[in-house]
This record gives sequence, C-alpha cells and structure tokens, in this order.
Amino acid sequence: MTDHHEKPTSPIALHHALDRIWGTKSGWGRLATVNHNVVGKRFMLTALIFFAIGGLLAMLIRTQLASSQSAFMDAEQYAQVFTMHGSVMMFLFAIPFFEGLTIYLLPKLLGTRDLAFPRLTAYGFWCYLFGGSILIIALIGGVAPNSGWFMYTPLSSDIYSPGINSDVWLLGITFVEISALSAAIEIMVTILKLRASGMSLDRMPIFAWYMLIVATMMLVGFPPLILGSILLETERAFGLPFFDPNRGGDPLLWQHLFWLFGHPEVYIIFLPAAGAISTILPVFAGTPLAGYRIIIAALVSTAFLSFGLWVHHMYAVGIPHVALSFFSAASALVAIPTAIQIFAWLATISHGRPRFSVPMLHIIGFFFVFVIGGLTGVMLAMVPFDWQAHDTHFVVAHLHYVLVGGFVFPMLAAAYYWLPHITGRQPVQHLSQAAFWMIFLGFNITFFMMHLTGLRGMPRRVFEYPPESGWEMLNFFSSLGSFVMTMGFALVALDFILLFRFGRPFRRNPWRAGTLEWAMPTPSPSYNFASLPVIDRRADMLDPDVLGPQLAAGKGLLGFPRDGRMELLAVDIVTGKPEHVVRLPRQSFMPLWTAIGTGFFFLSLLFKFYWVTPFALASVVFMFLLWSRDTAEKDDLGNLPIGNGQELPPHIEAERPPSWWAMVFALVADATAYISLLFGSLFLWISAPNWPPQDIGQIGLLGPAIAAVSLVLAAWSGRQASAGGGKGAVGWLSLTTVGHLIATTVFLWLALTALPSPRSHAAVASIFVVFIYAAMHSGLGAVFAGYGIWRVRSGFVSPRRNLDLRIGVLWHGFAAMVGLAAAGFPFVLASLTSEVSP
Repeated sequence: MTDHHEKPTSPIALHHALDRIWGTKSGWGRLATVNHNVVGKRFMLTALIFFAIGGLLAMLIRTQLASSQSAFMDAEQYAQVFTMHGSVMMFLFAIPFFEGLTIYLLPKLLGTRDLAFPRLTAYGFWCYLFGGSILIIALIGGVAPNSGWFMYTPLSSDIYSPGINSDVWLLGITFVEISALSAAIEIMVTILKLRASGMSLDRMPIFAWYMLIVATMMLVGFPPLILGSILLETERAFGLPFFDPNRGGDPLLWQHLFWLFGHPEVYIIFLPAAGAISTILPVFAGTPLAGYRIIIAALVSTAFLSFGLWVHHMYAVGIPHVALSFFSAASALVAIPTAIQIFAWLATISHGRPRFSVPMLHIIGFFFVFVIGGLTGVMLAMVPFDWQAHDTHFVVAHLHYVLVGGFVFPMLAAAYYWLPHITGRQPVQHLSQAAFWMIFLGFNITFFMMHLTGLRGMPRRVFEYPPESGWEMLNFFSSLGSFVMTMGFALVALDFILLFRFGRPFRRNPWRAGTLEWAMPTPSPSYNFASLPVIDRRADMLDPDVLGPQLAAGKGLLGFPRDGRMELLAVDIVTGKPEHVVRLPRQSFMPLWTAIGTGFFFLSLLFKFYWVTPFALASVVFMFLLWSRDTAEKDDLGNLPIGNGQELPPHIEAERPPSWWAMVFALVADATAYISLLFGSLFLWISAPNWPPQDIGQIGLLGPAIAAVSLVLAAWSGRQASAGGGKGAVGWLSLTTVGHLIATTVFLWLALTALPSPRSHAAVASIFVVFIYAAMHSGLGAVFAGYGIWRVRSGFVSPRRNLDLRIGVLWHGFAAMVGLAAAGFPFVLASLTSEVSP
C-alpha cells in the first residue's frame, strides 16, 4: 500500500495539520471527543463536583454531632447521609480524581500522544458520570443507601433494607467500577507499550511506576467487590442465599469479599498521591529523586503485602488466633515499604536546596498528617488495641488521617504544580497560603478530637449520644474545626478561579522541571508532541527547554500526519525499542451510546424491569462490536516510515499489539472474579452454618462431560483458525461457534433443570451461579467466533492481519478453563459436603 504522508513545511503547518486530526470538534462534536486531554479534565472536574457534595454531607454530619441535643436529622436521614458521604468520597472522588490526573498526565510523561484506547477511556468516563449520578439522584429522592459505605450484611439484605436503597449502592457502585477497571487496563497497556523510543523500564518517570503498580492493584482488587455486589444483589432480587445463615450462607462472606477490595484500596488511593510527591519534590529540592530503584522495590512490596491485610478489619468477628497473629504481623510489616518512601523523600530534600512554594507547603502538611495516620494504623494493627478501639471514632479519625493526609494534601500540591500546565497560567497565590493553613489546622482540630472521643468509647455511625457521656465538648470542637477546614477548601476554589482569570501567561516549564510534560506549549495541544521524542536517559533528568522546540519542529519520530489517522509508537515492554505503529480509531459517539446502553442495563435491574435486561445487555455487546469498524483494514499495509530512516509495521500486523495485551489483562480481572466466586463457595463450606445441605441435586456425568468436550473443541478449533492465517478460518470458526453454543446450552440446562431451587441453600446457589458464569463465557465465545467469521468474510483478515482471530484465541481458551472448572465444581462440592456429613 502506498504511504500517504507529507512532511509539513514549518512547525506552524505541522501544528495545524495535527490539530485537524487530534482536535476536539465544536458543538455536539464535543460529546464524541476521546482525546485524553479532554477526558482527563472531565474526570477531574466531575470528581471535584462529587467532592463538594461529599463535603456538604460531612458538614451535615458534623452539625448533627456538634451537640447531644441536636435535632437536625433523624436516624434514617443520618444513615443515608453518612453512607453517602463515605461512598462519594471513596468511590466518586478519590479514585476518579487520580484516574483523571493520570489520564491527562501519563501520555505527556511517557512521551506519546494519547492513551492506548481513547474510546475506552471516554466510555469509562460516561459510566462514572452516569453511575455516580444514580447515587446522587437517589440521595435527592430520599432513597439513598443507608447501610454504611461498606454495606455489611445482614443490615443491607432485603430483610432489614427492603426498599431500593441498598440496590442503588450495589448497582450504582458496580456501574462506576466498570470505569475503574477500564482505567486500570488502559493505564497498564499505555505504560507498558506506548512509551517514547528508548524509554526502557529503568528510564520511566517514577510517576509511571507508581501508576503501573496502582493499575495492577485495581485490576486484581476491584473484581472481588464487583462479585460481592452481584451476589448480594442476586440475594436481594432473586433470593439466592449467599449471606443468609438460615440457608447455608454467611454474612462474613460479604466482609471478606469487600475487604479483599477495601484494604488494597487504601493503597490504591495513597500511591498515586505518593507518585505525585515523588515527581514534584525533586523539582523543588533541585536534585534527582533519591533511591529511585529502592522506591520501585518498595512499591512492589506494598502492592504484594496490601492483599494480605484484609482480615485486620475483621479482628472482632471470631478469627482464629493463629490467623490473627499472621494478619497482625503483616499489617505491621506493610509500614516498612511506606517508611522507605518517606525516608527517600527526606533524603531528596536533604541532598538539595528546597524552594518552599505552595506545592511544597502542602507536601510538608502531608508529612505531618500522614505520619500520624500511619502510626495510628500500626496501633490498630495490634489485636488487643483493635478490640478496644474497633468501631469507634478512633478508627474514623485514623481513616481520615491516612486518606486526607495521604491523598488530599498531595493532590492539592499536584493541583498547584500542574494547573499551570492545564491553564497556561502561573498561580496568583494571593490566597494559597491562607487556604493551606485553614485546611491544615481545621483538619487536625476535627480529627484529632475524634481520636479522643474514640478512646472514650464513642461508637461510629451514631446520630445522637447522651449528654452525660463526656463527648459533647470534644464533638463541638471537632465540628468547629470541620467548618474552618471547609472555608479553607472554599479559598482554594477561589484561588483556582483567580488563577484561570488573572494568572500570568507563560510558554513552558515554569518550575524548571526535567520531565517530558513540560517539553510542550501550555495549555498543551491536542496531540501533545508534534513529533515523538527519543530518550537516552532517565525521563526525569531531561531538558524540556531544549527538547521542546526540537519536537515542535518535527525533529523526532512520527513528525508528520498520515492518511488523516492518529498514530502512536508502541515499544518493547522492557527495552523501549520501537516495535510497531499504533493507528488509533477516529473520534466517535460510540463510547457515549455504549455507556447509555450500559446505563439502561443497570436501570432495568434497579427498577426490576428484568424483561428489558437481556435486550440492554445484547445492545451493549453489539455496540462494542461496532467499535471495530474504524480500525478495519482490507489491505496489508506493510512497513510504514516513522522518521529518521526507520520503518515499522502497523499494529494490526504486529504479534502482540496493545489490544492483545488489553485482552490478557481483562482476562486477569475476569479470572480474579471467578476465583473469588470459587473462594466464596469454599469459605461457606468451611464456616457457614447449616452445612451440608440435604440435597444439591443429581448432576450426573453426561452433561458436564459434553460441555467440557465442546469447550475443548471450541478452544482448539479457534486456535486452528488463527494459525491458518485466514485460510479455512471460516470452517474452523464455525466449529468453534458450535462448540460454544453446545456448552452454553448444556450449562443453562443444568442450572435451570438439574438442580433444586437455588433459593433452598447456598451450596445449590453456588453451583447455579458457577454454571451461569460458564454459560455467559461460552455464549460470548460464540459471539467472538461469529464476529471472526464476519471479519474473515468481509476481507479484514489475512495471514498478516489476523489480530482479531488471535484475540479470539485468548477468549476461547479462557472460556474453556472457566467451563472445565464449572463442570467439575459440583462434584468437588459434593465430595466436600459428604466429608462433613454426620
């Protein structure tokens, strides 16, 4: 194929040519934008709006608790307010805000033009916006969740929460978590594959390392919560008794699934903020970051240890003493990698000559507050103390010292540091210092007092307390401090408005930083870099003032437009050597329409319109398949010039392009959810009352054997279709489709006819859900195979362009493994239950 690229005659011409391709359209076209600059700013702005809502709810809580005689709210109103405060701050502010910052910043730090899957990022934003709006609308309508932001059963079960309040949380938060998983896959693939040429792993900016670890934690940490929400919703909607002890369930299963997510989430929130500190601090210290490699090792250690700590939230539920000792030791051990990071930051300061500007002021506030939160965390990790302080205001104070100290103060530092990049204006800083001190003092007054009320025995989640308790004066000062803190945040908002309106314009790099995001004009152009840089050193030791004009003049790679397409470079994961050209799809309304379809799916479940649910789900799958139209090619492109005399193949002709890795990571998340489901069933066998069940049905060997053989055949034939490079692929894919359809039919038949009622016992419900899980994967396998047939017949597949089939191979193999586990699961469970029979 002829290569249609033309080198622009000047930097200005290059800018206009690239902006026509990458820029956001006007009017309704803004809803079709998928550019990471726009989507990242939308994430951050929406998160700040939710933060304001969460802060207002916090003020209502502190107003209620300021006096023992307060009649401000009744018990039901207070339950909704404190549940929504926690839910908004954790799910709608903290995680989405750092997602937005990462979406905006990461391509710039890595030296590329966009993220790996811009439409997936846009879809994630719309899911976040719509899911969060469901929660806020429910609050306005008086039917907000009221069982606490961790939704413990049985309080959140239909017996004690019969309305739709808990359903709003379960479905709304699951809707939002789609956004989080999308962002995790997006971030991982972008960091691993879309870096600047020459940017090996040991040359990446430290912020990219932080976000790679965080995205990995999200990929593994969020599926247990999603699974738990689905299981609880099936219990509420259809009576499947996973958490009902009268029918073989156990309320503690919810706690395990929730905290498998909940404790890693603390580090998921903290580490991006720590990454911002590790990026900002060396700039103001005037010296490179100390301990770059040991910080990376500490990050990996933190991620590993964080998944072994979840039980320390459950010390009071009757855990065996040996297990308590293990989790207590692990909870104390995780302080070591955190301390390594803090000492590395202190070493950086001591090796340099710090400039004390407003970002540094917030970093110093972080040191003070977060260290106190960490120390109280070590206290709570000790079992005897935790038994005394469990479910008191001491725990609430610790949580806020860790999360506000570990997230809000660093993010304020990040805002003052990177807002000039977003706005192209330097901060006015008339109100900055006064705002900091009001937030800092107000915060410490608020939550230090809560340590004292907690030590005096004040429980969490109470809306009133007796006057003789001795808590009233401490609560009054705590409420007073909260209003001072709120006024500080109002001053920050006003300060930002002044920055946008009166800040002094500049061209680039006001902080004299050494990272790539400052090697471009500000505000940044839609394409980031007119040409892509080549890196020969660590990416926080560059000279943006020299590099920026060179890249703007097109002296890097891909310094030209081609065929009106958005193009990036993909590199080897370890070495950073360029591998292929990624040709992104054009801007599209499809992410918005797909998110709307996803919203109808969740609303049909919320309002019990179950006859709509299959149609909504089918429409979502169909719209996702339509996404591929923009990336289809009917001709082999061959190697494409990228500049400097180099040529590379396009991603559709590469062995392992970003989309292949995205499927791998999506299957990792899927496998985590499936393992959590199997873990839940085994947990019930070990600990739940009313086991073994009287009857789990007679499955027989024939049905599972047919399903297993069909899935193995489907996986094998799918691999044969890919190996043939398009020749004979239709026949092999037809066999794959038949195999998946047979397995789907068998699993549905077994689930609906061969089992007793899944409402009868948790063991039967477990087998039922495992069969449905396998049937859904087999059904999607049939869809993938049918889609492959269509692509082959349409001429989009050749021996060089067989990426669609190779991605399908991954799904077919995974669906086979899920189905084989499902086929054997009832026999394993039957043997286990027979072992505990009288």
